[in-house]
Amino acid sequence: MGLPFLDSFSAAAGRGVWHADELGLADAQVVATGHAALDAELPGGGWPVGAMTDLLQSAPEAHVWRLLLPALAQAVETRGGPVVLIGAPCEPCGPSLAAQGLPVEALMWVKSDASAARLWACEQALRCADVAAVLAWLPQARVGELRRLQLAAAQHDVLLFVCRPESAAQGASPARLRLQVERCEADTSQIELRILKRRGPPLAAPVMLPARNERMTALLAAARLRRKLRLQ
Repeated sequence: MGLPFLDSFSAAAGRGVWHADELGLADAQVVATGHAALDAELPGGGWPVGAMTDLLQSAPEAHVWRLLLPALAQAVETRGGPVVLIGAPCEPCGPSLAAQGLPVEALMWVKSDASAARLWACEQALRCADVAAVLAWLPQARVGELRRLQLAAAQHDVLLFVCRPESAAQGASPARLRLQVERCEADTSQIELRILKRRGPPLAAPVMLPARNERMTALLAAARLRRKLRLQ
């Protein structure tokens, strides 16, 4: 005997029902990543606002700015507040970031080696209404601590990116979105992005992005041409 009620409900719901084998719609605001190939694979077409994005890498700062800079610049322009960097392993190159749309005066760098201090600073930044985005390096954070950050980001609609080591991929995470970021071994001019968690089916193949932006690529090409002409 069939289930006519369920059949009728399914027909009436139509596109309002999300199936696990389909890429889900965003249930909150998103900010475009600035990379069309990546936007096409993310629910809503961008980074989730008011949610944690987990970035897993072998090196603490590898490709972070290349990946996040367009969205961070957009967040600063929209909200007018700073991007708070917590535990960044290296001092950001201000002129390079400014040339790509993120002025150095829009950055607030919190230095601390203590895990507890980084977590406290991250939670306080998320609760500040003036902050446009938070980018934190939290290699030792536990699931419960990350869950508190996720809740704080949701309460105040802040972009939150947490950088952690690749080994964290083996554990659970409250993040709505998880990406593994690594250099492409076959082509060092490309970055491989493996989407480990999203609202939708698993993504078998990585998303490939250029390791350098168009302006930097053009500058390097011009430098190579000048060297070639000098040799000739």
